[in-house]
Amino acid sequence: MAGVISNERKKIHPHKFILWVAMGSIVMMFAGLTSAYIVRQAGANWLQFDLPPVFWASTAVILFSSLTMHLALKSFKAREMRRYRILITITAIAGILFAGLQYEGFKFLYQNGVQILGPGSNPSASFLGIIVGLHALHVLGGVIALMTVFFRAYSRKVKSYTATPVEIAATYWHFVDILWIYLFIFLKWF
Repeated sequence: MAGVISNERKKIHPHKFILWVAMGSIVMMFAGLTSAYIVRQAGANWLQFDLPPVFWASTAVILFSSLTMHLALKSFKAREMRRYRILITITAIAGILFAGLQYEGFKFLYQNGVQILGPGSNPSASFLGIIVGLHALHVLGGVIALMTVFFRAYSRKVKSYTATPVEIAATYWHFVDILWIYLFIFLKWF
């Protein structure tokens, strides 16, 4: 009987498995995009420009949100529901703030003559728009996951204390954080 329980605990939850497969696919997509960026950078009409300074602030915000997500999960597991609710709320707000700061960064670029897409755009700016835009879509998915656990945290109907949904949201949120750090470093210094 102990052997059966031991084997059962080693199995990964199906939703976690799907998340890991999805994250692997996302990594492959961004690896392809950044590889294409490097190849295309050798072109004659590649425009050099600095990333908007607000991207530094957005990086700090997403790092902070990763910390609050970690603390929220820890609080949930300790059944400190009041603290968990506060931390998950802060994390969701920080996710929305991150997206807003990214928008401000693109607005800054546009105001300084860098057209991201459409007529008058440059391949370097278009790559930036596509790469950061796709990351923003994944952050939006993370915010939706955060909002789901946020509403569950405040729901009086939900009495389940399984940590799996919060663990999945936390894993994905840390993933988009790490992905942004990679992209930021890549775009800043390559």
